[in-house]
Amino acid sequence: MGPVDYLVVEFPGNRMTGEGLPLLVDLVDRGVIRILDLTFIRKDADGSVTGLEIGDLTGDGALDLAVFEGASSGLLGQDDLEEAAAALEPGNSAGVLIYENLWAAPFAAALRRGGAELVASGRIPVPAILAALDATETAP
Repeated sequence: MGPVDYLVVEFPGNRMTGEGLPLLVDLVDRGVIRILDLTFIRKDADGSVTGLEIGDLTGDGALDLAVFEGASSGLLGQDDLEEAAAALEPGNSAGVLIYENLWAAPFAAALRRGGAELVASGRIPVPAILAALDATETAP
């Protein structure tokens, strides 16, 4: 199995355009990632949180997530959804995605066969990368 990551993507004003959906489907179709869990939550103005079924988001033709219906491995629990909701602003919604990095599975398996262990992992935030690149470009 490859490394497993998660994303929480906030949609201000509960506005989900679906613009990224074809790109997500493409990643799955090309075998780059495997979706383990995908769910949506909404945080109302009063702070209450509601889970949204993928089926609730389909049907209008603008945002068709039916391809991901049933994407539930059991890794994503209620406590995870509550933690994700804590990061949301009231009046917004979010998609919560857990995915396996299939591209890395053969590499990870080879490392394990050789006795190697992953001892640290992380992600550098894109704004930090952009700032560092900008600083490098403007340096004398």
